[in-house]
This record gives sequence, structure tokens and C-alpha cells, in this order.
Amino acid sequence: MPSLHEFSAVTILSGVVAFIYVLLRAFRHVKARVLGKLPPGPIGFPIVGLLPFVARFPELVLHKWANEFGPLFSMRLGNQLFVVVSDPQVVKDLIVTNGAIFSSRKEMFMKCEIIFARRGITAMPYNDAWRKHRRLAALFLTAKAVSEYKPNLEFEVREMLRALYSQGRAGAVPVNPQAHLSRVSLNNILTIVFGTRTDSVDDPLVAHWLMLSREFMNYTGPVANWVDFIPFLRNVPYLPIVSRGKHLHQGLVDTCSSLINDVDRRMKAGEDVPDCMAKYLLRVREEQQLDMLDIVFLCCAFMIGGVETTAAVKQWFAAHIPAFPLVQARAQAELDRVVGRDRLPQAEDEKDLPYVRAIVKEIERVHNPFWLGTPHLSTEDFHYRGHIIPKNTGVIVNTYTMHNNSRRYPNPQEFNPDRYLTDHHSSAESANLADPYKRDHWMYGAGRRICPGITLAEQEIFLAVAGLLWAFDMQELPSEPIDLHEYDGLSGRSPLPFRVKMVPRHESVAEVLGTADIPCDVGVA
Repeated sequence: MPSLHEFSAVTILSGVVAFIYVLLRAFRHVKARVLGKLPPGPIGFPIVGLLPFVARFPELVLHKWANEFGPLFSMRLGNQLFVVVSDPQVVKDLIVTNGAIFSSRKEMFMKCEIIFARRGITAMPYNDAWRKHRRLAALFLTAKAVSEYKPNLEFEVREMLRALYSQGRAGAVPVNPQAHLSRVSLNNILTIVFGTRTDSVDDPLVAHWLMLSREFMNYTGPVANWVDFIPFLRNVPYLPIVSRGKHLHQGLVDTCSSLINDVDRRMKAGEDVPDCMAKYLLRVREEQQLDMLDIVFLCCAFMIGGVETTAAVKQWFAAHIPAFPLVQARAQAELDRVVGRDRLPQAEDEKDLPYVRAIVKEIERVHNPFWLGTPHLSTEDFHYRGHIIPKNTGVIVNTYTMHNNSRRYPNPQEFNPDRYLTDHHSSAESANLADPYKRDHWMYGAGRRICPGITLAEQEIFLAVAGLLWAFDMQELPSEPIDLHEYDGLSGRSPLPFRVKMVPRHESVAEVLGTADIPCDVGVA
């Protein structure tokens, strides 16, 4: 066993080598920029690059630089060169048209090595292992599969509305709807992945999983930590963020393994286990050459990807809409006309509710939970518009700037669902339009790494938003203004905690929700 002195010497030597490596890479990037090969961009500090500038509200900083340097600019974060793409045509040219070059991922130290143990669909490079994992996950996200999920999606919305009605005592007291909205997303994915669900927001699994999910987002976002970009930091003993990453890894493994093992136990006992991802993966593990960690992180990535985004969009809707009573009233009039007051909105109603759908798209434009997304990575040198994008360059799709382009979205800071009223495409369809400037928004990514669950997410978000509008008038408390600019989380963005009054719109709400035994002190609209 090496002595403490020998261990210290190795650690110091490793740090020195890493330091020199970072300097050489930085010199190479600066030299390339001086020679006019790289896209223009801001110059950062030695070693850390521009990391200090993008630690907080990075989307606003990139928006400022995009206005200064143009729709394609370069920057260095620690040892990693990035190009930032802020124009739909450039996104299409690079990530869609040349997807064979720009569909890989940088193997971020925290996400890939520490937390996901070199697994996970969002983290893996563009290789055969990723294709296999993506193919296995996609089996549960086809249009046919999503169609079969609709009854469950509608059931979970009903249960959420019942809980909000009860907790708010039929509009008599204000509530924070965030946990309820997150639980809808969690239950939908729990059902698909493990064939189970939680019974209430008080179920320990709700708080536990939402904690794990938020921890993951805070540690693995593109600018969430410096360890990904400054390699010699990884040699610092007992670095807190690395220790916390290891703890999160074990938490994810323990939680998902417990759920998977329960499915396995029930299958072996001859029980009638509902069809779900865990059941399928256990059956094909030998045929597909999957080890237990493969199964754990296939399920885990599905859970994280399926909960955080949809929950955040629904929370932003509930935080944002109370400030727009006229928008609410217009959507509710549309719901009364199409759905009536004797039943909840269903998935099939979406095509006849263009204004409700427009509200959803406008919320996603204004409050994309992941402004930067997971960066792509170039796998070879690429020449574009007189510049070179070197091999192993990270590519950030700057959705904030694209969502706030005044030519595409007049008065972009204004919340205006009318801008989508004539948009009859789903977001999945919109992502495939020939003209990228006509795409509705970029929340779900682009190219071969576009969110595979886009159809499921759209359906789930629509049903929750339509259900909330159908059942309640959501009212802001004058004494508790809702902050729509600050947010919770370093990567996945959700609103700060807030409370609203959720007043049932008519007497039929209690009857339809089956909550008639709860006093409802409201008049009939």
C-alpha cells in the first residue's frame, strides 16, 4: 500500500499535469481564435475560462453575448470549448442536417462517471450502447404506447384536482399546488416504469424522489459545477460536490433497485404484474446483455427525464396564469363550449381547444425549464460559414435567445397565447417542419437527441392545464405576489414556492370530481 507521502506526491503530480494540459488547450483555443478560425466570442480567464460569468442566470449571459457576437459564438468553460447556437437555421444546419457529427455528448465527470456510472440515455456518447438503451426506452414512448397511457393520465389529473379541491377547502384557503403537480408527473412515470403509483403527496416516495431528481439537476446541468471542466479538482480529497455526487448515485441505485426488485419478486411469485419497463427489461436482460446497473439507470433516466420537465411546466403555468384573469376566462369559455361542465377534459378534446393548447405553448416558450439543455458534442472537425468547429467541441442550443427573438415572437417578453392560436401542429410535428423558423419552441431539444418522450409530455401537460382551467379560477393573493423571474434549481427551473386560491368555478366541479361531501361555498357561474 502506498504511503501517505507517496499518495500526496501522486496527487500533486496529477494536478500539475492536468494544469499544464488545461493551459495547452486554452492556448490552442486562443491561437485558433486569433487566426480567425473559431467563431468569435468572449475571452475568459486562464484555467476557469468564463465559468465565473455563467454560474447564475447563464441564459441571460449567453443572450447578452449572442446579441454581441452573433448567432454562433465560441467560449471556453474550464478545459472545454463550446460553441453557442442562437438561431434556428444554425441549429438545423449543425444538429439536424449534420446529426452524424453533432449527436454525441461530452462525458461530464459528475453525470457520466460519478452519478450514472457511464450509463443513462442523456449522458452517454453517440455509440452502440446509447442506441441500444434509446431503442429499449423508445418501446415505451411510441404513439401507440402513449395512446394506451391516456386513461391513466386522465385518472392522475382527476386525483390531483380532487386533492387540490380538498386541501384548498373548495377555494376557502390558499394552497401551494407544486407538490401536487409534481406528483402527477411522478405517478405517470412510476406507472410506466414500475407499474405502481403513490396514493397522496404525503407518501414518502414523493418527497424522496423529488429530492433525488432536484439534486441530480443541481449537480449535472451544463454549468452546474466546475469539476466537469477543471479536471485537477477531481484529485482534491473529499471535495464536497464529488462526495455528494457519490451519495446521490447510491440514492438513485437504492431507490430504483428496490422498485425493480419488487417487480422481480412479484414476477417470480407468479403474481399478475402490470406491464411496465422494469418487467420488460428483467425479461430481456440476457437477450439484450444488460447488467443490473443498465436496468437501474435505464429506469432512473426515464424517471428523471419524465418528472422534472413536465412538473416544472405545470408549476410555471399555475404560477403564471393567476396574473392573467382575461386569459383564464377566455380559455374557460372555450372549455365550457367544447367540453361542457359535466365531465373533465379528455385527450381527444385537444384538437378542439386551440386556445388552451396555445396557452401551453406560450408557457413553454416563456418558462422553458431547461434553457440550455444538455450540450451536444462534435465528433470531428466541421467547417461552417467560414469558421471551424473543432472535434470534441460542446454545442449549446441557446433556447432563451431563440424564444426571445422579436422577429419570430413580437414583444417576446409579453405573455400572449394568441401568437400560437393558428399553430395546429403538436410540438413533435413542429420539430420536424422544414422551416426551423416556424417551429413552435425548442424546449424538447433537437436532432437525434431530441426528447424521446415529447409526445407523452405534451399529452400529460395538456391534460393537467386543461383540467386546472376547467375546475378552478386560480387567483393570486394580493399580499403574496408570485415571483416569475427568480427560480428554484441550478439547472432544472421551477418557480419559487408560492400560494394561490383555487376557487371551484361551478357546482358541477364537486360532482364531477366526486368531492360533493366537501363544503363548497361558491356561487354558480
